[in-house]
Formats: sequence, C-alpha cells, structure tokens
Amino acid sequence: MLIGNAPCSWGITYPIGNSFTWQQYLDEVAAAGYRGTELGPFGFLPKDANLLKAELDRRGLTLIGVTHVHTFSDTGTTPQFMATLAELARLLVSLEARHLVIMDESNAYPPGQEGVLDESGWRGLINMVADARKLVEDEFGLKLSFHPHIGTAIEKEAQIDRFLADTEIDLCFDTGHHAFWDQDPIAYMEKVFPRIAYMHLKNVDPAVRARVLSGELAVSDSYAAGVMCPLPDGAVDIQAVMRLLTDRGFDGPVVVEQDMAENASETPLQLAARNLAYMNGLPA
Repeated sequence: MLIGNAPCSWGITYPIGNSFTWQQYLDEVAAAGYRGTELGPFGFLPKDANLLKAELDRRGLTLIGVTHVHTFSDTGTTPQFMATLAELARLLVSLEARHLVIMDESNAYPPGQEGVLDESGWRGLINMVADARKLVEDEFGLKLSFHPHIGTAIEKEAQIDRFLADTEIDLCFDTGHHAFWDQDPIAYMEKVFPRIAYMHLKNVDPAVRARVLSGELAVSDSYAAGVMCPLPDGAVDIQAVMRLLTDRGFDGPVVVEQDMAENASETPLQLAARNLAYMNGLPA
C-alpha cells in the first residue's frame, strides 16, 4: 500500500492565503517519511504537470490523487462541477495518478441543519455523482470515490448505506469521520469492504466527541477543540485498521489526514512523522 499525506494536515484548505508555500509543504511531507501526497485544494500545488512532476520526483514523492469538495446541495452548480472535474482529471492522467475523490461541502448547510436534504435534494446529489462517475471513469479511465464526511448529506451509516444502494460509486472511507458519531469504523469496513477504494486515516478524541454527542459542543467548533486527534491518541485502533487492510489485500491508497487543533503543541511536520511511526508500529 502506498502511504501518503495531504496538504490539509498542514492547515492548507484553500489554494492561497496559507502559512506554508507549496514548496515547504512538499519538503516537509517528504521529510516526515511519506512517499505519496494528495493534490490538495486545486491551485495550491502547481497546475503545470511538468513542473509538478519534477518537484515531486526530486523529493521521491508520488501524486496519489485529489480530494475535491463540491456543494452537492446546489444542483445549479453541476456545469461548474463537471468542468472542474475534467480539469482535475486531465492533470491526474498526465501525472499517472488514478484516484479522484469527491465529497460534499459542509459549510453549505446552516448550523443545526448539517446534512439535511429533502428527497429532491438527495436525487440531485445522486444524479451529480452519477454524471461525475461517467466523466471520470468512462472518459478519463480514473477511479472516482465518494468521501462521507461529518456535517454533510452523507455522514451516518444509514445515509452511507442508502448512497451505496443508489449509486455504483465506491467509497473513500475515513476512519475519523465515521467514528465521530460513535460508529464503529472497523465493523463498517468489514461490512462494505468491496466498495472501499480509498482510505483516509484520522482519529477521534473520545472526550471531545462526547461533548459533541451531548450537545455541549457544536460540530462546527469541534475541530478547533481537537476532535480529530493524532492517530495514536484516539478512540480508533488505527493499527487494527491497517491489519484489516493488509489481511484483506487492500490495494488502494492510504492517506493520513491530521486536522490541527487550536492549541496544538506539535508542528504539522512533527504530527505527520508521529502518525506515520504509529501506523508502522514503530516507537513514536
């Protein structure tokens, strides 16, 4: 399995206005021991395929793929969505990366209505996903996956079950987002394993999660409070996840993501290195 990381672990969620340059990010993700990276928000890493390939090669890195966020609750954005997917797909093909992941935009939902779609909205999401699959897989020969994510239309097991029944697309399965709602990620992975094409590894601080589940802490405030904690420190046994993937012969990418808490005492580089050491069963 190719183990990678992503720009979001360095707090990079937009193409511009970041604390790290794209050169610094590539230097540090390689220094932390990873051999793969996601593209991050489109435009953060160079869009010039030749330049990006040269920069990846000299650091011993491989481009794994990209996770693209889209507002699936707004069907009027379909033309823009498809145009962006085509642009992303062309870049991935030119760099011999084969995975494109899509996920719903959580900021589109008002507080207290996270992930609420009526029947018409659900059908609109399903139709957009079907169109995206035809474009990405049939026209470009890439693998498209969908990422269930907290605060979106597809986050809990019943929603994921319905999504899998209504589509032919596979999942990018995220251990932290699944465990956020006190769901068992390993049990669900066993249940839907043939539909998992891509893995995101995160962990959840059980104390912060309990505050969310009790209503004390809003979902939107939980990230700053550190709900997505370092891999060794949370409720999910990440090493058991890795054993499951190995035992089942998983051949997709595995990407570590580390959301930064407001009071984090470690740098992104330190966290990335510690997470990788833990995954590999080495002393942290």
